[in-house]
Amino acid sequence: MEIGITTFVENTPDPATGKLLSAYERMQNLMEEIALADQVGLDVFAIGEHHRPDFIVSSPAVVLAAAAVKTNTIKLSSAVTVLSSDDPVRVFQDFAHVDLLSKGRAEIIAGRGSFIESFPLFGNDLKDYDTLFSEKLELLLALNKSEKITWEGKHRPAIDNRGVYPRPYQPEIPIWVAVGGTPQSVVRAATLGLPMALAIIGGEPERFVPFTNLYKETYKNAGHDPAKLQLAINSHGFVADDAEKAAAIYYEPYAYMMSKLGRERGWSPMNKAHYETMRAPTGSLLVGDPQQVIDKILYEHELFGNTRFLLHMSVGTLPHASVMRAIELLGTIVAPAVKKAVTKA
Repeated sequence: MEIGITTFVENTPDPATGKLLSAYERMQNLMEEIALADQVGLDVFAIGEHHRPDFIVSSPAVVLAAAAVKTNTIKLSSAVTVLSSDDPVRVFQDFAHVDLLSKGRAEIIAGRGSFIESFPLFGNDLKDYDTLFSEKLELLLALNKSEKITWEGKHRPAIDNRGVYPRPYQPEIPIWVAVGGTPQSVVRAATLGLPMALAIIGGEPERFVPFTNLYKETYKNAGHDPAKLQLAINSHGFVADDAEKAAAIYYEPYAYMMSKLGRERGWSPMNKAHYETMRAPTGSLLVGDPQQVIDKILYEHELFGNTRFLLHMSVGTLPHASVMRAIELLGTIVAPAVKKAVTKA
């Protein structure tokens, strides 16, 4: 199993002081985090795309290109690229550059986006939310397979036998589809034979088993080789040397951001009781000491049979030193133990 990290590169106030890092400081911290993730042997580092003040990366490919020249082996991915509001030609070209700079380590996790700021920003109508993604994914896949392309759709000008450059280092850039629990999205990914990344950010992971079963069944019934199926689970979490220390460090920034998003979306605010319920052995939060995080990753693997696990570590801004220690623990203790257990099974 591959193990990695995702981040939205959030920038929220320190709960104790109210201090907000400059965008420059937050970006420098991010570069150090990616470099360390590479050094400790993690498999993937993935960065999300947003267009709002509390998440500072609007163009993951630009940041991943910078990371490409600071790293050696780690795969560099978006998480996600909001394909519905972007131009697939530019997405492909941008990630082809990342792939060349990294000698074949670029990936794209494409999604419709759970945040909608990019739609009006780039002149897209939200009523076309699903058809935009479906059509643009079709074009991105075609660009990935062919140097020259002829294509026509509803939401973008036609392309008449044009070459798209540069071509990536890899024969094709791996393209995953991000899913938040919508059956239609699961079926789309499986029918196309694409890897699927499933985000679990609340409730109990067990309730998502029908979605992963649907993916596996549809993938096989569509004629794809089950041996090539790739499934990623993405969960919020944090690891520290001591379980109570982990819980204390993570709670305030996590509660700040989740409560803020809750006000925007009509969720209940995060409180300590809810937080502790989510930290329980069958809950969705992986917050604790290395053994607790190992146990929860293996629990989710028993549920889903996933081939990749991605820990979304920074929901609200955490102390940089604590994040660096968490990455070290994830790479040197958690990941080796999980991989050993999965291999034995």
